[in-house]
Amino acid sequence: MTRQTPRVREVGEDDLEVHPPESWAAGLPAVYHSMEPALDRMGVVRAGRTLLSMNQKGGFDCMSCAWPDPGHRSAFEFRENGAKVVTWEATPVTVPSEFWAEHSISELRERSEYWLGMQGRLVEPVYKAAGEDHYRPVGWDEAISRIAAKLKSLESPDHAAFYTSGRASNEAAFIYQLFVRGFGTNNLPDCSNMCHESSGWGMGQTIGVGKATVSYDDYVQADLLILIGQNPGTNHPRMLSALEKQKQGGGQIVAVNPLPEAGLRRFKNPQNAKGVIGRGTELADQFLQIRAGGDMALLQAVSRRVLQAEKAAPGTVLDHEFLAQHCEGLEALEAHLVELDEQAVLAATGLTSAEIDELADRYLRAERVVITWAMGVTQQRNGVATIKEIINLLLLRGNIGKPGAGASPVRGHSNVQGDRTMGVWEQMPPAFLDPLGAEFSFDPPRDHGADAVETVQQMRDGRITSFLALGGNFVGAMSDTEVTEAAMENLEMNVQISTKLNRSHTVVGEEAIILPVLGRTEIDRQATGEQFVSVEDTVCAVHPSRGSVQPVSENLLSEVAVISRIARAALDDKVHADWEAFERDYDTIREHISRVVVGCEDYNERIRQEGGFVMENGPRDSRTFNTPTGKARLTVNELDPLECPPGRLILQTLRSHDQFNTTIYGHNDRYRGIRKGRRVVFVNPQDLAELGFEDRQLVDVHGECSDGRDRVLRRFRLISYPTARGCAAAYYPEANVLVPLEDTVKGSNTPVSKGVIVRLEPASEDRAAGDGEDGRAPSDRSVTD
Repeated sequence: MTRQTPRVREVGEDDLEVHPPESWAAGLPAVYHSMEPALDRMGVVRAGRTLLSMNQKGGFDCMSCAWPDPGHRSAFEFRENGAKVVTWEATPVTVPSEFWAEHSISELRERSEYWLGMQGRLVEPVYKAAGEDHYRPVGWDEAISRIAAKLKSLESPDHAAFYTSGRASNEAAFIYQLFVRGFGTNNLPDCSNMCHESSGWGMGQTIGVGKATVSYDDYVQADLLILIGQNPGTNHPRMLSALEKQKQGGGQIVAVNPLPEAGLRRFKNPQNAKGVIGRGTELADQFLQIRAGGDMALLQAVSRRVLQAEKAAPGTVLDHEFLAQHCEGLEALEAHLVELDEQAVLAATGLTSAEIDELADRYLRAERVVITWAMGVTQQRNGVATIKEIINLLLLRGNIGKPGAGASPVRGHSNVQGDRTMGVWEQMPPAFLDPLGAEFSFDPPRDHGADAVETVQQMRDGRITSFLALGGNFVGAMSDTEVTEAAMENLEMNVQISTKLNRSHTVVGEEAIILPVLGRTEIDRQATGEQFVSVEDTVCAVHPSRGSVQPVSENLLSEVAVISRIARAALDDKVHADWEAFERDYDTIREHISRVVVGCEDYNERIRQEGGFVMENGPRDSRTFNTPTGKARLTVNELDPLECPPGRLILQTLRSHDQFNTTIYGHNDRYRGIRKGRRVVFVNPQDLAELGFEDRQLVDVHGECSDGRDRVLRRFRLISYPTARGCAAAYYPEANVLVPLEDTVKGSNTPVSKGVIVRLEPASEDRAAGDGEDGRAPSDRSVTD
């Protein structure tokens, strides 16, 4: 592949355009915004081969979401943001060798995520030596030997941490955790720590499994879908097709969110006439514009109304047979909710009693209910308790373990769930570690390792001195940007296994290495022929993924190959594993998986079945619960609403429509009406008036934190927007600077990005000259004592 000159235009403070928010999602504009960049950046042939292979049988799995595949797939089984992520990865633009001499790391650090990503695919290992400010190209052997030498020099294996992105395949994840545990540590932070860790804890403690208890068909068959804290139009747009089918079958949808989102209102399916020339499908029958952090109070109030309905008509509301046979804790929950203060609920939610009554009535009339949620729930301070309240509400009427009903955390990364299944977790139980040790003749470490937050803390304090990341953008994704960056700079070595440049490549310690790898879109050829990998979606379905286009460079290795070579160089004989065989033939990895991972028996045979296979799920399949008593637990959770002082707002971080996680595809957020800018704060117009500010005014956003440090976003533009009263929103990752490292969800240690208390002040004038809209100049954000 030959490099094309990247067409990168940063935007400035005065370029921002604001339009009315959209009232519907998808339609012909989505087709245009999918195909125009794909054709422009990849060409007709490469675009066709990638897009028509995405999410198809025999093709590759979309990297931008974990939404399940329907049994009957269309020829265009992708949506706008799926097309954008494929275009971003499969671009034939590559970074040339001279790039590294032309651009110092200090210069790259001042560039935006958008600019960095647009430079093209990484195609050669590069190394930054101690005391230098440039990467330089090196060979694969030199890069891997330097990594191995550093790891072997550490006084303790626990002085290293090994991060994983949810885009890694099952095969890569399995041998990665084997390498790390063979090295001698459980320091395995991953992206789950920052997103759905709360789901795992809340569900694990109540029903014994941290995964969805539904199949794809359950979404369609449900009488009622309750969507809490999620924006499917942007973050998992293929879900809109399932919502459309559910509505066409007579189901109802309730959306619970601080912001009205186009994808929760109306869907214009571009694959049928109604979506092209008609109005499309109205989705939400009820929209509850809840105050940030109020979901727990809402769920408790609905459960209380369900129990009151049972008391008024004994034996007709609760599923007594299910509760008696499969559950425990009902009496304690009843006693607790009797005392629930309705006024406290209304204050916490910002809703009226009539709105809550309407939701309770819909729930009581529905025989089959699915409750689904995303990071709007998991990143609240009480996220774990809120998820336990979701389970309480479902259990009361037996809405787990029957068709059209269940609990559904919707994960964003394509294989974040599979990574956890394969052992990427700092707290894997003996049920996994024992067979792993037996299979490879070693004793895996048993102490809990460091999660994402703990990894930053230990890097900051000098206890972790080396950091290796399998994909992702740890610096961009983590909370407390200034603290995280300082911690990374404190390292002796950091290593990034990546496809493209991002912020994490520009914030480095004494030594730094970047290792380029194949993308999921590309054909993976090894010594035994073309390989495929496997992934697990959000409903526990495991299926193969095969690249469809030629790699952008012959110098690229696969993730499996990179991990195998590092492990072979660093571990010597600590683990009885044939790393060379793993690289030659991925079937050898899957044979080991079948003997270690529960539910993956006969992996090679089952993954080759049409459509792959579905992992066992006790609550869904047989109403069995892997809890200490074998029963699902109704739990008592004390209501602890988020308090916001007068003159302050509760801020949440969110994505724009032109991004996937920290990857920025452009400067627009079409559905919310934002063009040519990201440095904005959405605030309710009544709040603006009461606080004495005006629409489009430039402000500094100060985070008010218990540690006394004043975290600031400099010169952001206020946008009058119909958010919930008392609430504000700003884009991630820019607003991560406002989230303190130690401010985490109770129980899961996930950063609280959906509940930051902020104050607004007129903008200061110390703006760096020439800084772009998405630039990272020091004047943009700061932390002061």
